[in-house]
Amino acid sequence: MKIAVVGTGYVGLVTGVTLSEIGHCVTCIDIDQTKVEKMKKGISPIYEPGLEELMKRNIKENNLFFTTNHREGFKDAEVIYIAVGTPEKKDGSADLSFIEEVAINIAQNINRNVIVVTKSTVPVGTNYHIEKIIKQNLVNDIKFDIVSNPEFLREGSAVFDAFNGDRIVIGADNNKAAQIIEEVNNNYGIPVFKTDIKSAEMIKYASNAFLATKISFINEISNICERLGADIEGVAQGMGLDNRIGSQFLNAGIGYGGSCFPKDTKALIQIAGNVDYEFELLKGVVKVNQKQQRILIEKLEQRFGELGNKVIGVLGLAFKPNTDDMREAPSIVIIKELLNKGAIVKVYDPIAIESAKKVLEPGVNYATSVDETLYNSDAVLILTEWDEFKEIDLSLFKQLMNQPIVVDGRNCFDLKGALENDIEYYSIGRKEINRKSEELESLSNSIR
Repeated sequence: MKIAVVGTGYVGLVTGVTLSEIGHCVTCIDIDQTKVEKMKKGISPIYEPGLEELMKRNIKENNLFFTTNHREGFKDAEVIYIAVGTPEKKDGSADLSFIEEVAINIAQNINRNVIVVTKSTVPVGTNYHIEKIIKQNLVNDIKFDIVSNPEFLREGSAVFDAFNGDRIVIGADNNKAAQIIEEVNNNYGIPVFKTDIKSAEMIKYASNAFLATKISFINEISNICERLGADIEGVAQGMGLDNRIGSQFLNAGIGYGGSCFPKDTKALIQIAGNVDYEFELLKGVVKVNQKQQRILIEKLEQRFGELGNKVIGVLGLAFKPNTDDMREAPSIVIIKELLNKGAIVKVYDPIAIESAKKVLEPGVNYATSVDETLYNSDAVLILTEWDEFKEIDLSLFKQLMNQPIVVDGRNCFDLKGALENDIEYYSIGRKEINRKSEELESLSNSIR
């Protein structure tokens, strides 16, 4: 089929590229000329493993095109995907201005009957709003159908997820339109779930809110584990063996970030409020997540007291590994507070340094390696669980730092390794490895 995709962020670009990979002729549209020129050469504007390889192959095979011209992009398109951003407004609701702009462009530029598919995450009822805008602005006597097709891609694993997802959700009021979009997706080989438009819109928000709830829950359990002397990793493993619970999203840490969970949880709270329902559980999830981002600061203060003039190394800036995305990254909050408390902060991330420079506070020192970050540091924080960090030779902490104090927000190392390398090690929901502790010998015995 001939397909147009409007928006080339994570969702739009991965959607367009993978649709071309399964045999469709796809034109991706973006208003940024510089970005489009790079994409025409197979250069991805985002860091996403495997994406550039697919871009270059499908450009070469004339399955994938890029343009800034809506009329050119929509010409003879049978399906148009809307995949632009819906950023969070100050009140937590979704900003639909980009969606509305695309709807007007569709109405003014389509030249044949078409199915308009909303891939962006939008509040319940937005697809009908899109339908109304298109009808009001149509310049030709053309029929169209609206379909909701929410995405469930994980940043850093988006290409893999596109071909290995759990389900494809299609929401439509017109059975024929739903069937056509199912056929569009057939070559992904993923089960399809068809429902009505409003339910499809809600599935996206409900799914992300549930996963965010799981993360906040396990973080609360981890905080209790620390006080009781239990080990959160054993607790999470034991919980995850229950099929009703499952093991995913039970990794204790410093909370969720990124473009989806923070925005979607707040948006769902707002959606509930719009129908006079107080979503107290989800409000608690958001509050717990905000509190969890400060937990490493508290551990540092418990260890040092004042942080003024302490040299603090930070390993990891992106909100998760395998992406350069800094949106709602816990590192932003943590580094800002370290600077406010007078610490000297130096940071390193394998991929996200340039993205970080756009959002971090002035005064941050940027390192180019793990070794440079550790050198002469009084303590180091681990904020992103990159493989590069998980594979660090633990002896480096003692060799390079002023004192080997590691505060690990992602539980990258096992306690035995920290003990054997004489590291003072503080993690999430687990026992401290503290050289000053009188219980060191019994601790050693308990983790062998």
